[in-house]
Amino acid sequence: MTILAMRKKSQKMKAIYALVQDDIEREEGRIDLEQYNKELAEAEDEFTNGDSISNVEMKKQIKQWHASKES
Repeated sequence: MTILAMRKKSQKMKAIYALVQDDIEREEGRIDLEQYNKELAEAEDEFTNGDSISNVEMKKQIKQWHASKES
C-alpha cells in the first residue's frame, strides 16, 4: 500500500469515527417521554409564576457568556 493510499484510508477512518462519535453523543443526551413531560411542566410553571426573562435579556446574558469564555 502506498503512502497516498494509507493517508486516504486514514482520512476515511477519521471521518467515519467522527460520524459514529456524533451519533453516540446525541443518544447519550436523550431523555425519555416521562422526563420530557416533567421538564415541560416545570418550565410552564416557571413561566406562569413570572420566573422568566425576555428574549432581549437572554441575548445579553449569552453575550456575557461568550465574553467570559474569550477572556
